[in-house]
Amino acid sequence: MSKVMYDYTKSVLERVSFDPMLFCKELEKAIKMLLPYEMDQLREWLLNFTIGKPELKQCLLIVNS
Repeated sequence: MSKVMYDYTKSVLERVSFDPMLFCKELEKAIKMLLPYEMDQLREWLLNFTIGKPELKQCLLIVNS
């Protein structure tokens, strides 16, 4: 079940990446629902996903805090 939630979270974040505020909101929801090891995977995925999207870099602060 956990893998399903992690994949769903990535899917949602990809779909809302056009709006940095919405992206941050969805990221905050994900932080509350994912397990610690999934958060590590999500951090790594976010670093790669936001390479070409400087407007989303601010959201990385949410994950790293």
